[in-house]
Amino acid sequence: MLPAEIVRQVRRIQLTTGRQVADVLAGAYVSVFKGRGVEFDEVRPYVPGDDVRTIDWNVTARVGSPYVKRYVEERQLTVMLLVDMSASLDFGSAHRSKREAAVELSALLAFSAIHNDDKVGLLLFHRGVDEYIPPRKGQKHALRVVREVLARGQEDESAAQRLERQRRTLATLPRHVAARFWQLVRRSRHNRRRSTDIAAALEFCRRVLPRRAILFLISDFLADGYLDVLANANRKHDVVAVRVTDPREEAFERGGLVTLEDAESGARRLVDTSSPAFRAALEQAAAERADALAASLRATGVDLVTIDAAQSVVDPLLRFFRMRERRTRR
Repeated sequence: MLPAEIVRQVRRIQLTTGRQVADVLAGAYVSVFKGRGVEFDEVRPYVPGDDVRTIDWNVTARVGSPYVKRYVEERQLTVMLLVDMSASLDFGSAHRSKREAAVELSALLAFSAIHNDDKVGLLLFHRGVDEYIPPRKGQKHALRVVREVLARGQEDESAAQRLERQRRTLATLPRHVAARFWQLVRRSRHNRRRSTDIAAALEFCRRVLPRRAILFLISDFLADGYLDVLANANRKHDVVAVRVTDPREEAFERGGLVTLEDAESGARRLVDTSSPAFRAALEQAAAERADALAASLRATGVDLVTIDAAQSVVDPLLRFFRMRERRTRR
């Protein structure tokens, strides 16, 4: 059973985001993310009455008899939420943490997809693949997605509990997907790095999703070594990078001597926040990191949405939807 507090939070998120989806986001989502119309299904022998324009001349020449391409109507979309569960998302200097902002964003996207009768799935990751929920339709399934993101952000698992959860996940997956999931889980156990492995999450989705999907990669992107995999994933899927930030990661107020601790490595450093030189260096490093990420994503053709944990999650999402809609009209 889920703790009562988590159940209450899921209901609160459902009520809040449900109204936002119905009143604000639903139309914008539909106008941006549409089905592909028709999609190639198979090649079959020609029968009298078939449109000669559908003849596949390459196959016809190879086998010596006429074959035609068959297409099926494809309107439904698949939306995958790739959500970073690393410790750095626990940070928050305002009324909520970056993780709480990521939970609300995940709920908005999940309910928007379900409202449009699309499938939605979930991949939680940190040093490797943590949990995978295959894409499905329905309100109940969307609530499960939100519940898993919220619960994983609040629980402190032992190694045994984590192993048991991963085994339950394996039992729900097709054999070829389960084999890949277990391979990445084992690799993450032997990975002594504390940094976030975005590449493993993207590679997993690239391998297990047979058809093109919309991947929302939700992270603070405090990681390295994922850009090549991201570019490859974007060739097959439509990848949208959602960067979650906090104001104190970009600028510090004067507060005297402060001990800062890296949430993932545990390294500590004593800094003087009253020093103008320190604050200027922090702001410059943060700006350079943000600019470098934006430039790298532009080079790979991946759209970037920036979410400030201290501000509204809906507004930047709406701006992104409108930008995509204007671009598709050109």
